[in-house]
Amino acid sequence: MSTEKAELGRLQTLLAQVGAGLDEYLRFEHADAFVNRAAWQPRLAQPLPRTGEGIDAVTRELVETLIPNGQPISKPGFTGYIVTGPVTASVLASAAASVASPARYLPTAFNLVEELSLEWLAELLGLGAMKGVYSSGGSVANLVGLGAARQHAFEKIGRDPALHGVDRAVRIYASEECHHTIQRSAGVLGLGRASVALIACDEGKRMRVDALRRALESDLRDGILPVAIVANAGATNTGAIDPIAEIGEVARAHGIWYHVDGAYGLPGILDPRVRGLYRGIEQADSVITDPHKWLGAAVGIAATFVHERDILERAFTQEASDYLEGTLEQSDADEPRIEHSMDDFGIPYFNYGLELSSPCRGVVVWAMLREIGAEGMRERIVRHNDMARELAARCRAHERLELLLEPTLSVCCFRYRPAGVDDLDEFNRRLHRRLVRENQYLPSTTRVDGRLALRPCFLGARTGEGQVEGLVDAILRIGAGLETELSDGGQNADTQL
Repeated sequence: MSTEKAELGRLQTLLAQVGAGLDEYLRFEHADAFVNRAAWQPRLAQPLPRTGEGIDAVTRELVETLIPNGQPISKPGFTGYIVTGPVTASVLASAAASVASPARYLPTAFNLVEELSLEWLAELLGLGAMKGVYSSGGSVANLVGLGAARQHAFEKIGRDPALHGVDRAVRIYASEECHHTIQRSAGVLGLGRASVALIACDEGKRMRVDALRRALESDLRDGILPVAIVANAGATNTGAIDPIAEIGEVARAHGIWYHVDGAYGLPGILDPRVRGLYRGIEQADSVITDPHKWLGAAVGIAATFVHERDILERAFTQEASDYLEGTLEQSDADEPRIEHSMDDFGIPYFNYGLELSSPCRGVVVWAMLREIGAEGMRERIVRHNDMARELAARCRAHERLELLLEPTLSVCCFRYRPAGVDDLDEFNRRLHRRLVRENQYLPSTTRVDGRLALRPCFLGARTGEGQVEGLVDAILRIGAGLETELSDGGQNADTQL
């Protein structure tokens, strides 16, 4: 019997073994992978096998070596980068699609769900009838949105930039708190990273509209072509939301493409307490969000929304190729006869972005929304925003904790303030490293007005009750220990500031 046939007959059993290994992983009782590297690294760092060991050996290595030594991102106490471990519905949907529909095209159930999930997502997030396309993450989603902006700006002056390139100086306006993928998108699109003008923010880290107007008016006098204005709907650094409606008015007055980066923060619109901050989102020409952030999808799922996908097709279309178009049903009739899924591509997402080959991402979003619905998502968002507010309240109440910025969404920036220490940045850096090495509470750090801050972002589906209290207790304990070491003369080299 061939290896392929043997594997096919045992797929259910093997998946059950992997599932059991993942269940064990989700107990989070194992040490960090780097701590155990002496055990697993030699087992994996082997030369290319000359003969196969069989699927049983592969499954055993997955369960015994790889899974227990994975990332800490799925842990309830992980609040570092804005990415999270997938919920169960995401895992199941991804596995189903990887076998039953490896790619998102052809008019199958998966192609239908790709579109249906985009419609659901637009409705959930207040985007109305905007049309979308999935991509691998916020980097590509921003690139797609700004690619549409480039197309729009140059078509207005009679040039097709996708066909002929760009021929003049341009400008993209974005908050100084914008994600660095905005600059990268400008570079990849041939506009140049230097074309991004970073607009000053107010004390709440929101773009100053007066500064935007001044920069725009200056560039117009100099003959620079405006391509896009970019607003944050939940900045990665602090969770701040730019004045979306006011920025939209500026964009509309000048006929400039308006792009809203909601990769992390757009789901915050589900929280009634902050929904008003998203007023004007309907003015945007393009909006992005990443279901693999706050919504609980597996990493590799973002969405870009526009009002008309035709502009995406003009910006990203590929030239016809015989091996693709030649496989479709040919007919003299006005409408081709479709009798098989190979007679048509279905919705041509490959013309709306960068990818021809792409997994079915929509089935993951569909599965998550089918499982808990809009109300379940709303409850999760509110819970996480509550956690940031609880942490802020604890900072205000404790003499050793300093809140550096009032939280807007689920990010809270603060620091430990020891007595008699001048270099607070270095103290908090060392506190953070000790905290992370305990492998239970895992925030990241950032800078707020030049000051190093501890920066937990609460967004994991498994992150809930008790996490804020535990995080604060751990920080106070570690901070007090560092203070004691310093007061004893700093004998430990790690604590000499």
